[in-house]
Amino acid sequence: MNPTPPLLEVEGLSVAYGPIEAVSDVSLSVRAGEIVTVIGPNGAGKSTLLQAIAGQLPIQAGSITLDGQPLTPALARRQLALMPQRGEIAWHFPITVRELVGLGRLAARRPGCCDVDAALQRVGLAGLAGRRLDQLSGGQQQRALLARTLVQPARLLLLDEPCAAIDPPSRTELLRVMGQLRDAGLTLLVSSHDWGRDLDAYDRVLVLDRQQIGRAHV
Repeated sequence: MNPTPPLLEVEGLSVAYGPIEAVSDVSLSVRAGEIVTVIGPNGAGKSTLLQAIAGQLPIQAGSITLDGQPLTPALARRQLALMPQRGEIAWHFPITVRELVGLGRLAARRPGCCDVDAALQRVGLAGLAGRRLDQLSGGQQQRALLARTLVQPARLLLLDEPCAAIDPPSRTELLRVMGQLRDAGLTLLVSSHDWGRDLDAYDRVLVLDRQQIGRAHV
């Protein structure tokens, strides 16, 4: 029996910032219904890789396909959703959790897998919908960002360091939610610099340090 073709396939991808090559000749694949993590130290190119897959950065070489089709910006908008790092959000901005999550709908031309209320329920923040962003803990902030991602029309979620700088109970809860999303049929590609036992939460682990240097099944 032929194996199921990958949902996402990256071949020989290179991305540079001026003369500095941030990602060099990286290849990876992700099958539908998987949760895959890319791990590596700070500066390894993990965020660059996810942003390039999301169509937010130009690539110097290589190819990206989704379901066998070249990944154009229009296709990326319809099929992919990128959750940025928590440090990229102005958490002091005077809006509520519900309003932050609703921002995920602004650029979308069709509904995601959840509406705002359902997304908040799925990540366990329904009771905090009216709370201001600056009143959230680090773990709650990460779950709010995940909810904002869920209201976008995506089959593949790209999560950039979702477990960074949060306490162990919050990390355990977030990993549980991510596992539920996979079980519900979504596909997740997650960046992380955590080499600990949390890797057991993923179907596959890829190691990146500007180039892909290894992979392991967990």
